[in-house]
Amino acid sequence: MKQGPDVGSQYRSAIFYHSEEQKAIAEKVTKEVQEKHYPNAAIVTRIEPATTFYNAEEYHQFYLDKNPEGYACPTHYLRW
Repeated sequence: MKQGPDVGSQYRSAIFYHSEEQKAIAEKVTKEVQEKHYPNAAIVTRIEPATTFYNAEEYHQFYLDKNPEGYACPTHYLRW
């Protein structure tokens, strides 16, 4: 529900799958990463079926190409 200074449900991470095989792979990899890299903290990325996809507005497309300075995340927002 948060990425840097951006807060809200639109900022949560998710893996979208199109088949049961993709879902199984996502669950397997998430479990492996959880056990190997984050044994004491839950991975909260949702695994959900893909639905209708909407492209972002044009000004969001290829954001870093259009904004070579990138996106800065001030360190005071990084509270792991």
